[in-house]
Amino acid sequence: MIHQTHFKGWAKPGLIPPGLAASGPVESHETLDAISGRFRLFQLRDGHRFSTDDILTAWYGTSWCPTAQTALDLGSGIGSVGMICAWRLPGARFVTVEAQAESVALAKKSARYNGLTERYEIREGDFREPGILRADVKFDLITGSPPYFPLDAGIKSEHPQKVACRFESRGTVADYCTAAAKHLAPGGCFACVFQIEPVSQLTRVQAAAKAAGLTIVRQRPVIFREGEPPLIGLFGMMRAEDLPEWFRGQTWTEPPLTIRTRDGKIHPEYSAVKLSFGFSP
Repeated sequence: MIHQTHFKGWAKPGLIPPGLAASGPVESHETLDAISGRFRLFQLRDGHRFSTDDILTAWYGTSWCPTAQTALDLGSGIGSVGMICAWRLPGARFVTVEAQAESVALAKKSARYNGLTERYEIREGDFREPGILRADVKFDLITGSPPYFPLDAGIKSEHPQKVACRFESRGTVADYCTAAAKHLAPGGCFACVFQIEPVSQLTRVQAAAKAAGLTIVRQRPVIFREGEPPLIGLFGMMRAEDLPEWFRGQTWTEPPLTIRTRDGKIHPEYSAVKLSFGFSP
């Protein structure tokens, strides 16, 4: 058993995962970081690191689909969204799909560390390619944190892992919506995060959902600092055909979620959100 002092900070009581003996050591170019409860995540020191976007996607999806028995994470990266979802849905079985071999290797290492290998399948490949997911396989909950920017926008990081997480090198939000619509079980939920400022980005999400036959049932703007405008939004979608006809054109916009107060402290509501997935407030 790993010595208790290995776990620093607040963690919801629960079983300690198998740990380093199952996953292998933390290499010099890696870190092992708290992600949810006693779950930990292997990350590259200089590569892509999990973000607030990932945390909020997992929280939003599991909050509005709390009885999911099967879950799919598209473009799963190093496993940040999937690992939080797996912690919050201890009875669910997961499939994750990620194209970058380096990220897949880290996610597999984290899955072994957290004792998830029996219910957490990690597939390497582009989720748009045929054969990665059989057409008849459906999921109660699908999550995704699509990149925001086209390849010709902005200055790209030197690290290829970061580029793929921020720029649309392997699919746009429209591709995520299309894949989700194909693989949602009847009554299932697709949760994702995307920019809503500028408004053209919000329009992209809305158009992508409509083209895929999805209805944005609910959305929630996210304000990173009190007094500033919301830059990203959380979206909960369902297949339009699963909804009453009169409901298919409706979206409930929730009050914004604020991450930090004007003086830079964690906002009380976001502290409560963090507690809900076993993270220090």
